[in-house]
Amino acid sequence: MKLNFDSFIIALLCFIIIAYFFPQGYLWQDGQILEWITSVGVSLIFFFYGLKLSFQQLKTGLSNWKLHLLVQGATFVLFPLLVLPFYPLMQSELQHDFWLSFFFLAALPSTVSSSVVMVSIARGNIPAAIFNASISGLIGVVITPLWMQFFLSFEEVDVVGDVYWGLIKEIIIPVIAGLVLQPYFGKWASTYNRQLGIFDKSIILLIVYSSFAESFVSGVFESTGKLYLLWIFVGVVVVFLLLYGMIYLLSKYVFKFNREDQITALFCGSKKSLTHGSVFGKFLFAHSPSAGLYFLPLMIFHAFQILIVTVIAQRYHNKDAS
Repeated sequence: MKLNFDSFIIALLCFIIIAYFFPQGYLWQDGQILEWITSVGVSLIFFFYGLKLSFQQLKTGLSNWKLHLLVQGATFVLFPLLVLPFYPLMQSELQHDFWLSFFFLAALPSTVSSSVVMVSIARGNIPAAIFNASISGLIGVVITPLWMQFFLSFEEVDVVGDVYWGLIKEIIIPVIAGLVLQPYFGKWASTYNRQLGIFDKSIILLIVYSSFAESFVSGVFESTGKLYLLWIFVGVVVVFLLLYGMIYLLSKYVFKFNREDQITALFCGSKKSLTHGSVFGKFLFAHSPSAGLYFLPLMIFHAFQILIVTVIAQRYHNKDAS
């Protein structure tokens, strides 16, 4: 079974369709069975992630602090600030949900594997890419809920007890455990990296199914239409191009990075993690009937960034080869 990026995007669409026609899996035992499976699965994802981290590669990439500052600043500050000014323009509840879904996307950490792969294809600074992609998810455990709590109503959710402790329990502790055991099982994790990748994506698919099944059962999508989806797609394209363009200008004319560091800044700073988004959303949007709406921009952004950045990475590669 080969579950690459293209087939994973197709699988996401299929699971949304399954959630629409067969939401019974989410409703079974009031969702407790599926919640338990995804919780254990998420912990294993980040445990394996810790096993695959290399201390030497992280140490090698640590010194380039200007590059790290730009990547993390673009990820957690610049992107949210692009979306934030539109908040006062949102009047209706549906418009607020539309804006909140984009702000959730903007507040998420960068993706890990695809960033490093794209930087490698384009012949950028790979150690720095590994460093930034690795620490971004850990920083996001603190920063993403911090951004979201200003605009989310946590009436039924304890931010410290449910959100932060849930993220620490399912992300930070498993990563630390993986790092501790990395000298013993790191080679095994590298050998079975493809199989572990399939496991990661399977858990994400279950989280997406659960969120959309809840939204379909609650009827939240009945208030939206084709125009809503069109605006989401347009919004995703606009914010990606704006962010990518700003990082390009900053890396080339302000920080004056060399070619390798420019590539790393562009590819790591402009991407968002569907894995972390699925996990964070599980806690931030607990019991929210609009959870499916909040995931839409993230999934479209995930597909769009892979398509566009793959083309750009290949052009960098061909230009360098020539």
